Amino acid sequence: MQSKATTPEEYIDSLPEDRRKIISQIRKVILKNIPKGFTETMNYGMLGYVVPHTLYPAGYHCDPKQPLPFINLASQKNHIALYHMGLYGGAYLDWFQKEWKKVSGKKLDMGKSCIRFKKPDDVPLELIGELASKITPKEWIAIYEKNLKG
Repeated sequence: MQSKATTPEEYIDSLPEDRRKIISQIRKVILKNIPKGFTETMNYGMLGYVVPHTLYPAGYHCDPKQPLPFINLASQKNHIALYHMGLYGGAYLDWFQKEWKKVSGKKLDMGKSCIRFKKPDDVPLELIGELASKITPKEWIAIYEKNLKG
């Protein structure tokens, strides 16, 4: 579900109460832990945490008018989705999978960069905060460019 909201607050306000609460909690944890330099925005109809053009003028290779995405957060029809591009790029994937087993005990529902949570109680907020803190904008740019050259 892509939202037409233009601000993070408008996006959250548009959600059903059960999703509003957990999305707000995840947002708060990300904002508390994400390294300086990333910017919160609406990105592809979701909450986005991006490397702004002021730090990376080239932007996202798929659409250079867009800033370089790093984390996106969305309330989808059947789940809560957290997209962390650092996991897709390989950085911290093994670490996250090991930590998930420790804190969750449940099967990880994950695509290439998307972690899906069926229920709000399934979201390990502390682990999400730690994941958000792992990569600086400068490190993310280096990982991203290395993967582009592939």
